[in-house]
Amino acid sequence: MGALRDDHPDYREFLCSEFFGVVEATQGFLAGLVENAESGRHTAVLTADSREQSLFQEIGREHSREGREVAGLLAAYRIGATVAWRHIVDESLRMSLPTESLAALATALFNAVDQLSAASLRGYLDEESNTSRHREHQLQELAELLVSDRADTAAVRALAARAQWPLPARAALVLIPDDNALAPGLLARLGPVPWVRRADSLVAVVSDADGPGRRRWLTAALSGAGAVVSEAVVLDRLPGCLPRAQLARTLLGQRSIAGDPLFVDEHLDTLIVHHNQPLLVALREHALGPLRDLPEAARERLEDTLRTWLVQMGNQQATARELHVHPQTVRYRLARLRELFGDRLQDPASRAALLLAVAWGPPRLDAPGGGEQGGVPRPSTGRTEQREAS
Repeated sequence: MGALRDDHPDYREFLCSEFFGVVEATQGFLAGLVENAESGRHTAVLTADSREQSLFQEIGREHSREGREVAGLLAAYRIGATVAWRHIVDESLRMSLPTESLAALATALFNAVDQLSAASLRGYLDEESNTSRHREHQLQELAELLVSDRADTAAVRALAARAQWPLPARAALVLIPDDNALAPGLLARLGPVPWVRRADSLVAVVSDADGPGRRRWLTAALSGAGAVVSEAVVLDRLPGCLPRAQLARTLLGQRSIAGDPLFVDEHLDTLIVHHNQPLLVALREHALGPLRDLPEAARERLEDTLRTWLVQMGNQQATARELHVHPQTVRYRLARLRELFGDRLQDPASRAALLLAVAWGPPRLDAPGGGEQGGVPRPSTGRTEQREAS
């Protein structure tokens, strides 16, 4: 009790309050130590089903349940062994005990303390594992509720309380491909969060994803994972975020958009256009019909010029700079486009439809009446490669 006074006062208090019970329980244990030393055995002092094993495992479990660190408990055991050994040495010298007997007692004592420490550590880790698995199960149940359209506010609050997950005002969904071998580790970087499997992704719910510094933190945590982060919304709107995030994951896989991770709210325009691929194909076929019968190289040059000119709001100098061609080349191509499209290039509604058709693609029109799926930069990206001046 004196040795525990400064660093481990809670264990000292336990010994004070349970002194006679501890002394009584210790007598049989000490008799076993002496018997083990006398016999010369160096086997375990405690059997797997002994009372002491069960008792010390339960002590470890109780520490876990109370949220106390096991390191302090194991340190108290070492202090106990040190004090016990000092008394053994003093008594052995008084009795002129042979050196061999003293060595046997030392082996028996420290083997026993190792076993008791191992028993408490095993109980602590077992309880931690059970608690962790139970909480993970509750978090998965919570995620199921949060991404479903049947979430009940009271049920969400109750399950969040049991899972010890503070309900945020706003949250976002993070999709990580489940074929990524690092997915579990990446998920762990987000901390204890509700998560569930959906299709080919792990879907995690991240609190306050739009808070100060959170986007930077998510970028660092998810870099290289091929992850998608939905918009941050109030909790009852989370189910609506999932289809958009899944579409973004599909487009990311097709290289139609880019991001590491990809934040959905930075690509909402692309998602709108690609939400219905057959409709986008039909729009391109209709809007770009005048280009259909041209040779492929000429068609691509004119489509690039039309895209850039529309994005640059008719500024021919900016169009030439982005395409890396001479302004005269741009004027020539625009004249050709006016021949093909006529008054449609001057009509605001027609220009809006053309911008949708050329700014997000392919599918490119590579044959009459058909298209080929693929991906190109968003309209703000522009082409940087050198083009022919003709």
